[in-house]
Amino acid sequence: MERVLNPRPGLAEKRQIFSNKALKAMIVPLLIEQLLQLIVGIADTMMVSYAGEATVSGVSLDTMIYTIFIYLFTAVATGAAVIVSQYIGRGDHDKANLAASQGFHIGGVLSLVCVLLTLLFGNAVLARLYARVDGAVMSACQIYLRIVALSFPANAIYNTGAALYRSMGKTRTTMYVSAAMNLLNVIGNAIGVFVLKAGAAGVAWPTTISWYFAAVIMTALCFNEKNDVFVRVKDMLRPQREMAGRILHIAVPNAAEQVLFQLAKVVLGSLIATFGTSQIAANGIGQTLWSLAACMCTSMSPVFITVIGQCMGAGDTDAASWYMRKLTRLSLMLSSAWNVMVLLLVPLILPLYAITAETRHFIWVIVIIHNIFAGLVQPFAMPLSSGLRAAGDVNFSLWSSVLCTVVFRTLLSFVLGLWLKMGIVGIAWAMVLDWCLKAVLDVLRFRSGKWKNKKVI
Repeated sequence: MERVLNPRPGLAEKRQIFSNKALKAMIVPLLIEQLLQLIVGIADTMMVSYAGEATVSGVSLDTMIYTIFIYLFTAVATGAAVIVSQYIGRGDHDKANLAASQGFHIGGVLSLVCVLLTLLFGNAVLARLYARVDGAVMSACQIYLRIVALSFPANAIYNTGAALYRSMGKTRTTMYVSAAMNLLNVIGNAIGVFVLKAGAAGVAWPTTISWYFAAVIMTALCFNEKNDVFVRVKDMLRPQREMAGRILHIAVPNAAEQVLFQLAKVVLGSLIATFGTSQIAANGIGQTLWSLAACMCTSMSPVFITVIGQCMGAGDTDAASWYMRKLTRLSLMLSSAWNVMVLLLVPLILPLYAITAETRHFIWVIVIIHNIFAGLVQPFAMPLSSGLRAAGDVNFSLWSSVLCTVVFRTLLSFVLGLWLKMGIVGIAWAMVLDWCLKAVLDVLRFRSGKWKNKKVI
């Protein structure tokens, strides 16, 4: 296996700061954590499906907007994680502590602003985007968004704390916290939907409560001074311009990339809303299954950030290049096997949903398209991008995403989905062709070596 994974020419053993055992210790908990989150996502949509397809449709449309804010918080967490990883690689733990503390400060302030904006303008945005949906769908959208907006501060703090622990390689800890959070969420969902029969609210409130539960635990862990890197109260409560600037140098392009990506999905969501309730419901459930299929690549992204960040912090660009190739090979092998397994599980998952035969047919078609390309192409379009970002090459990632997702994918979705009347099947094809273009650009950028010249600390 090492002969397959290890690139040629080789790297001296003393420069291999992460052994295969260390990589496995990071990857396995991250995958378990992703799976737990996705199982909860499946449970959410499954339970809400018993409240009717209008509720499923409303929550799925609303999630496209809600996710924009989550991407903002994740971008700040990623920015902090990249800076912390590079300082760890350099051996400067005092600056790593400052970076971790400033990550909490920025995430906290940003999340409070987002809560206020959502509560003030959320309903107006929903009415503008989804003007053609029926009243029941819009009502579910409005209820869900108002409630989950209250979870933004907890989400930002948890994500920053989890990213800090992952940058230290302590993924087992985040796995345990995530497990507890998701168990609480599932129990709450069952009560909210089946006992209280609260529909969209029955899913939204447990989500919000569970995020606060996880945020409190993660914050307490991050204050532990026995860690290699920890958060200091004095540095968390006030801005430090230079360090905040370093974090935002990574976070702002990443946030812009992710928000543009999600805005494109929101635009496509307004297009999907014209395809009818069956296709809207199929898209919502299909996205959950897509996330399950993609979770291997999602799990590998933090590994790239930790490993490549520490190599770049240590000034060893050759080691960063070697690990970039090794981790990409590993991502391709794991993702291919994972997507085959998920496809085999779909016949066992679909009967759990209370949906029509037409909706079930659409789900099958879009999941097959997705999984083939998620296994073979996505490793080059997602984890490899995280490696380039960890090296500080954030502007390339931003502009390539604008070209691939905002322009290419959106235009192709309208061509295939609307003009050629392929519906959500056309949307699925546009998505995977977007990955193909992004993968080509990322590979060319990696091979150019220009990312080695980026400095963030």
